[in-house]
Amino acid sequence: MSGGSRGIGLAIAKAAAAQGANVAIAAKTAEPHPKLPGTVFTAADEITAAGAGKALGLVCDIREEAQVEEAIARTVEAFGGIDICINNASAISLTDTATTSMKRYDLMNEVNTRGTYLVSKAALPHLEASAEAHILNLSPPLDLSPKWFKNHVAYTIAKYGMSLCVLGMAEEFRDRRIAVNALWPLTAIDTAALRNVIGDDKMALMCRKPDIMADAALAIFKRDPVSCTGHFFIDEEVLREEGVSDFSIYQHAGSTTLMADFFVPDEVFERSPTRVVHGMA
Repeated sequence: MSGGSRGIGLAIAKAAAAQGANVAIAAKTAEPHPKLPGTVFTAADEITAAGAGKALGLVCDIREEAQVEEAIARTVEAFGGIDICINNASAISLTDTATTSMKRYDLMNEVNTRGTYLVSKAALPHLEASAEAHILNLSPPLDLSPKWFKNHVAYTIAKYGMSLCVLGMAEEFRDRRIAVNALWPLTAIDTAALRNVIGDDKMALMCRKPDIMADAALAIFKRDPVSCTGHFFIDEEVLREEGVSDFSIYQHAGSTTLMADFFVPDEVFERSPTRVVHGMA
């Protein structure tokens, strides 16, 4: 997994370890961030403590090809192969064209789009050797409504680049029995980044917990990689297909209002029984 030292990535890693999976997280956070908790090493400790699986924490900047190749090699050396590649690492800046520096533009595209492409490419030979190979990108459906571009075109381009990787690689790798899918939340998700970068504690109460994304990801990994590929999954819809009907377990106590996430097409909300407010754009 790229990233994974906190938030949704860490939740997925802990859930997988609880079911016996060995997990390698390749993240840049070797030292604590002043605003965001956790490092790659504390995350590995949490993952190991979560279940029967083992965890490997790897300091890795996914913008650097040599570091990615080393992280892949160390993962294979530790665990014998790779069955699942999760492209979770992402950079965000919700700024308009005039106020987005080219340094920030490059960072988002290098981490989100290029990083996803690079990690998938490096993992490919090992995924080809697996009987249950999955690539999962934490990226949105390709909804080209202008509303998703007008306020932060640079971020949208970078995030949709991850989704374009799904669109192309799913077809490219179909005959190799490697599933390539995307997963995105219906509602905003409560993470340290949301509380400290996008919003605040009050906004977090309008979000679901990262566990919903973890449970949806694990459900996808259990599906046949031959027949289940090229999909842009929404977390709630995945779990409803699995028979889940009570989603209150993913909400904070006392929370009565949920906020819609970015990039979710209108038709998804129209068919969902979950009521949300639309405040993110």
